Amino acid sequence: MKRIFLALAVLFSIQIADAQVKSPAEAKKAVEAAEAATQNPKKAVKPATWMKLANAYVAAYDAPVGNVWIGAGKQELMFMMGGEKPVSVEQVTLSGQPFSKEVYAGRNLYFDAEGKLQIVEVTEPVYPDALDRAYGAYQEAYKVDVKQSKLKDIVAGIKNLSSKYLTEGMNAYMFGDLKKASEMFAEAAAVSAAVPVNEVDTIALYNAGFTASMSKDYARAKGFFEACIEAGYMEDGEVFAKLAECDMNLADTTAAKAVLEKGFEAYPQNQSILIGLINYYLESGDEPDRLFSLLDKAKANEPNNASLYYVEGNIYKELGRIDEAVASYRKSNEIDPNYAYGLIGIGVMYYDQALDLQSKAQNEFDDAKYTALVEQFETALKNAIEPFEKAFEISQDENIKVSIAEYLKNIFYRFRDQGQEYADGYKKYDAIVAAGRAK
Repeated sequence: MKRIFLALAVLFSIQIADAQVKSPAEAKKAVEAAEAATQNPKKAVKPATWMKLANAYVAAYDAPVGNVWIGAGKQELMFMMGGEKPVSVEQVTLSGQPFSKEVYAGRNLYFDAEGKLQIVEVTEPVYPDALDRAYGAYQEAYKVDVKQSKLKDIVAGIKNLSSKYLTEGMNAYMFGDLKKASEMFAEAAAVSAAVPVNEVDTIALYNAGFTASMSKDYARAKGFFEACIEAGYMEDGEVFAKLAECDMNLADTTAAKAVLEKGFEAYPQNQSILIGLINYYLESGDEPDRLFSLLDKAKANEPNNASLYYVEGNIYKELGRIDEAVASYRKSNEIDPNYAYGLIGIGVMYYDQALDLQSKAQNEFDDAKYTALVEQFETALKNAIEPFEKAFEISQDENIKVSIAEYLKNIFYRFRDQGQEYADGYKKYDAIVAAGRAK
């Protein structure tokens, strides 16, 4: 999810206001004048006439926004807005993020926690379909531009429209309107793909598919993800996982399996694909031999790739084959002594096992069974210490080290009264965690 949201969040960087913006009334008059010109037979055959209309629609689209821009601070905007004050101000949460919403005539401005403008919501558009009308006008300009004298300007204008569709999509996503978001992302992709631009906007396609999937329109999402794969855009394999998810929800398990296997061959480290395959085998009742066969092929091609053994450990873990998971995890560290993830995998597996045993113990009323569960719980926790400490020693990533220290701090805290080594361990890792949080 984080990866996907980052792909969407890139759109925040798009500025949605022009340096010189007309008032809504002026913009509407300009559109009407430009439309009148297109009704003149002599002017209608000139690309400049249609370019003027397209630009007028774009100006009409921008007009309600005013002289504001994404990323601007409140102090900057006070000057640009001529001291205009909001009708009301309230604190809202969009997609889990806090914003300060300022309501103005014709638009709402949303500022992030740092006071930077991130979203402009137009509430009184001059033309609700201004972007669509502008695109139609650019297409007319292209048709009559026989000599292609305005081709460069037409392409630039359509690309500008695409960026505005992307912004509309991002805004709809933030407001929770996933259907509209998908439609806007799809429009961005469509205008870029058509003549005269002829460019595949893979980010727009992916976001259109992602938001369609989130709104449970799996058939529509499937088309966008297939288009991504056809264009060579895989998002480190995530597109395969998303496409397979669509197939599963469309009850086409055969297609889902084929997509996951193809994705696994190309991206064996992708956890979404891996989990999808494991879930398929667990739910279908099929033997997971095919999964190990695919992994063996990857290992044969890259015998010194430690991450492949880490993936194998994850498979065994999900299948409940703990001893084999530990062996694979340790093999990853044997191949590459600086590879910490396998050791982390062992530590996390034992730690999770301990939590599960603790939960069972809390719900057990038989004293003998309770005592046995507590002993198993403590054994699992202690089993996690060695791999976690070794991973801590070899890891070069400070954030990962702090995360490992968090686990070790909790474990040593449990046993701090059982010996000085545990008490010292707790103090050591507690200090590391505290220092990491302070950064």
